[in-house]
Amino acid sequence: MAAADEAITAPAAVPTTEVAVQATATATAPVIAETVEASPRNFIEIDLQSLSNRNFVSMATERRLIYEEYRVIKRKLINNAFGGLSSTLKHPNLILVSSSRPGEGKTFTSVNLALSIALEQDKTVLLVDADVLRPNVSRTLEISTPLGLTDYLSSTDIDVADIIYSTNVERLKLITAGKPHHLSTELLASDKMIELVNEFASRYPDRIVIFDAPPLLGVNETAVLAAMCGQAVVVLEENKTKLNELDKALSLLPKELAVGFVINKAYYSRDKGYGYGYGYYAE
Repeated sequence: MAAADEAITAPAAVPTTEVAVQATATATAPVIAETVEASPRNFIEIDLQSLSNRNFVSMATERRLIYEEYRVIKRKLINNAFGGLSSTLKHPNLILVSSSRPGEGKTFTSVNLALSIALEQDKTVLLVDADVLRPNVSRTLEISTPLGLTDYLSSTDIDVADIIYSTNVERLKLITAGKPHHLSTELLASDKMIELVNEFASRYPDRIVIFDAPPLLGVNETAVLAAMCGQAVVVLEENKTKLNELDKALSLLPKELAVGFVINKAYYSRDKGYGYGYGYYAE
């Protein structure tokens, strides 16, 4: 199981219509474009009101509980990415978000983390839909794009800038999953993916990259992707995630990875509060 160095408490949440949140890389290495910013023609308009109505973090000025919950979570991740612990982690600004099985809320968590971090005044965030088998970021954000991650990884004619999309959230950029590909999982473990991840880790010192990754169990490439990152957030669904499956999933993660947990879809009374556990995985 996981050893949590510390727990952070905050006001309890209540269920919503969407979910109730409790703590709430064998191809030739590519030539990376001189810039990995979005092409000027790549712009996505996100319906922030729709996200707000579905209990996601938005740019609205009113104070809402969901904002406070994700502030608690993101603060630890940002501190580890740029604080004292960062020197002990490989690529501390790269964060993998996964779960043991599908349907436990990892995309909900990925999107909310990205939106919350985008509210920071001195940080930018790139949200990458790396769940190329069952992509859900585009569906969640209600957007569509002509090119995405699989298109870049499977082509020699597509530049990185072609798959990065700027948004109407100033400090948020996106890479969607791309078109279905029969070797989509192998693409995640390719040299080209490793080169891309290394580029993301080093080019922009103020940027956090969030990978919405496939579930850990049954998809070997998620563990490969995790080895490219410095931090991981494992999403658990209350009363559904099985402890033996969680233990098996955690055993697939690199031991040097900093691993945190979010308990999702949790129903509880207001006097109990919650904790967000963060620490290194231990046998």
